[in-house]
Amino acid sequence: MPNPFPGMDPYLEGDLWLTVHTDLCGEIARQLSPKVRPKYVALSTRRVVLAPPDESEGLNGVRLPDVGVLTARPTSGATAAAVAPMPVLLRAAFPEPIPHISVEIRDVAQRRLVTCIEVLSPTNKRGTGLKEYEAKRLQICSGATHLVEIDLVRVGARFPTSDPLPPAPYFVFISRAEQRTRVEAWAILLERPLPSVPVPLLPGDADVSLDLQQALTTVYDIIGYDELVDYSQPPYGPLTPEQAAWVEERLRSAGRRR
Repeated sequence: MPNPFPGMDPYLEGDLWLTVHTDLCGEIARQLSPKVRPKYVALSTRRVVLAPPDESEGLNGVRLPDVGVLTARPTSGATAAAVAPMPVLLRAAFPEPIPHISVEIRDVAQRRLVTCIEVLSPTNKRGTGLKEYEAKRLQICSGATHLVEIDLVRVGARFPTSDPLPPAPYFVFISRAEQRTRVEAWAILLERPLPSVPVPLLPGDADVSLDLQQALTTVYDIIGYDELVDYSQPPYGPLTPEQAAWVEERLRSAGRRR
């Protein structure tokens, strides 16, 4: 079955996001490749970010104790030997390697990075992952590379702006190399399709169009995310009462809720 929402499916922001993120970046590169050739190439690249486990996820609100104390009944006799209790098994909180995929547009002649397209993940928007991504964003915006930042995750930090952002669950930001003091922002409502946005290239070359809705629809249909999503449950992440009511009505009209 097709995506029951006209734009972004908020159910994809949960435990499926890592797969959605990877597939979406690959589809973006495939969509842009014929539009930028032969002068440019669109490549998907991978890096790994170490992020600590999020205690709010996967435990359903149940926290394991920091220290467990077990007691045993004393054995008969005053001189009985002490027996060590069985150990308590706790989750180890080591940093987890989280893969991050980006799309790079490079010119064929010099292989220089012209445009970086980042599809944000939750780890880009909080904790140590946020600090790592902020450093990468600053490095990009300090040079001659354009940045296209696609934020389809409702929770976490947004692109820094001096002006307040309009209320919207999703955004696309474009920071052009020749205009760093201004950032183009597309506020995307839950009730609307994802937009087509321009992807800037080198001076003298016109922008190419990236159809985000086409990319998401293609990935959703090919992978078959309708078979993986449990639409009987609330979506991951917060919704306003108005958004929650709209999601409920949308799922009912699409036959996903009884």
